[in-house]
Amino acid sequence: MSRITPAVRQYLLITGNYWAFTLTDGALRMLVVLYFNELGYGPLAIAMLFLFYEFFGVVTNLVGGWLGARIGLNRTMNIGLGMQVLALAMLLVPTTWLTVAWVMAAQALSGIAKDLNKMSAKSAVKTLLPQAQADGQSQDSLLFRYIALLTGSKNALKGIGFFLGGALLTVLGFKGAVLAMALLLLLVWIGSLVMLKSELGKAKNKPKFRDIFSKSRSVNILSAARLCLFAARDVWFVVALPVYLADQFGWDHWAVGGFLASWVIAYGIVQTFAPQLTGARKQNAQPPGRNAAVGWVMLLAVIPALIALGLNAGWSPQITLLGGLMLFGVLFAVNSSLHSFLIVHYASDDGVSLDVGFYYMANAAGRLLGTVFSGWLFQQAGLNACLWASSILLAFTWVISFALPKAKPQ
Repeated sequence: MSRITPAVRQYLLITGNYWAFTLTDGALRMLVVLYFNELGYGPLAIAMLFLFYEFFGVVTNLVGGWLGARIGLNRTMNIGLGMQVLALAMLLVPTTWLTVAWVMAAQALSGIAKDLNKMSAKSAVKTLLPQAQADGQSQDSLLFRYIALLTGSKNALKGIGFFLGGALLTVLGFKGAVLAMALLLLLVWIGSLVMLKSELGKAKNKPKFRDIFSKSRSVNILSAARLCLFAARDVWFVVALPVYLADQFGWDHWAVGGFLASWVIAYGIVQTFAPQLTGARKQNAQPPGRNAAVGWVMLLAVIPALIALGLNAGWSPQITLLGGLMLFGVLFAVNSSLHSFLIVHYASDDGVSLDVGFYYMANAAGRLLGTVFSGWLFQQAGLNACLWASSILLAFTWVISFALPKAKPQ
């Protein structure tokens, strides 16, 4: 440990903060779903509990990047951790107070906290990246490895959090589980306040509020591609897929939740291997750019269409859907890691959080649009319509990606 540079120690601390937050975030989502299902709330009412969580992701990423550039990423990360502790504390009130409006408010606070934490962690990697070469790799290739590890581990831990939420609810009950998570995160927050370096990621020239909208062409193009990419995932994954698994395959809630949690964990693991899968770990390899973004999303765009064609042709729905979902997960994980690297790669060194925040605003908007259309399309025309919509959105991502620069813009 004594040989680790201060920058790497800060990176490890930020990663630890991000992991702890993600674990409680995934567990809290599962706790809320299962507990309010036990209380007799219907699916629509439970879904409404997360509406503000998703909506405030759009707002927080847009404003949070500007805030991080003005006050420092250490402060925005600590604000996020503190807000999550407060959101958990709001759920410790008597059961009679746990109305839909109250829980929606707690989830809104949690959504703001989550995106402040994520934006801070992703932006800080570029600020803290060691300047030295490693294993014959360029700094950009090393950046890809750091981003892939951070992003992949986050998603794997989110899936583990789903299981943790169910286990804590069974062993400790709702109040006990929430209290345990709040105390754990409180300790992490106190440690972060003491140990996280001040002035991290603070812009030399304080940006004005109008600077929340990116002026970088490459960032704007990548943000548009990201919006379509995540809308393409959630247009069939969020509502249509779980309902289809329950209605057509006869799976109970535990089976559906366990399968989707396992998918998220596997998806996160694949993300950590994205540098190997794209060839970025090879000696003297150039970091991935436009050609990689175009090529990988082209492969991904075919998968939902093939699943829809297979279901229409009468192929075994279990093999077609579940096998297609596994392949979709692998390719989507690589695409997501590529995008996560490219935004940090393209972002301005001074006030990096401005570009990263704008980009993740587009990410949150894509998730929100995908979620809304997933329910509407599935209700109107079934799963196949959602799958075709996914392929069309991925085709848009492919077309938009051609406009990305061949090399990093100066």
